Amino acid sequence: MTPDPSAAPEGTRNPPETETPPVLDEALLDADGSLYVFAYGSLIWKPGFAVEGAHPALLRGYHRRFCIRSTRYRGTPERPGLVLGLDRGGACRGVALRVARSRAAEVLGYLHEREMSGGSYHQMRLKVRLLDEGRDVCAVAYVVDRRSDTYCAGLGPDEAARAIGLGVGAMGSNRDYLLNTVSQLRALGVRDAALERLADLLPPVGAASGDNRAGEKPDRKSRG
Repeated sequence: MTPDPSAAPEGTRNPPETETPPVLDEALLDADGSLYVFAYGSLIWKPGFAVEGAHPALLRGYHRRFCIRSTRYRGTPERPGLVLGLDRGGACRGVALRVARSRAAEVLGYLHEREMSGGSYHQMRLKVRLLDEGRDVCAVAYVVDRRSDTYCAGLGPDEAARAIGLGVGAMGSNRDYLLNTVSQLRALGVRDAALERLADLLPPVGAASGDNRAGEKPDRKSRG
């Protein structure tokens, strides 16, 4: 499976044709034998792989946050955008994507390319609650690496909305990334107050500003 560049994170490369087939890490599977992937942002609306099922899910101990700078796919070095990560504290409503064991190795390889090549995330196996089935499963989730150069938790809502409103990268506008996520969450019956506030604070389309604090630190790579 070659990563879909339109869904890929900052820094993703396409694997060579001769790449060794991925080996399944059994430790990442749930006890029922399936692979679950916790989707909280673009994986909800563009996973890039076939799923056996999609379950509304709750992850405790982490929250969804625009806390990763993007200078390629949703911004530029001169005008960085912001993309989502899971950060410590609170809880997060999302979707647990179920993948058949026979496809798990392939999907994990794809996700490694999509999420991990930019140096902004940790891949973790976390317990999530399947809200439609009332049971817990272990899911792969991508949690922000607070040591990464791309981590920027210090922006207030106004500054973050300005960066998102002005950011445009190789995969399109940062504004669309935010609004698509808000729209998909609403379709799931989820109202994320922090994201809804950012959407309300977006500057008018076509606005320009030289003040974009999302780009204050030197950047490596970030998800888009």
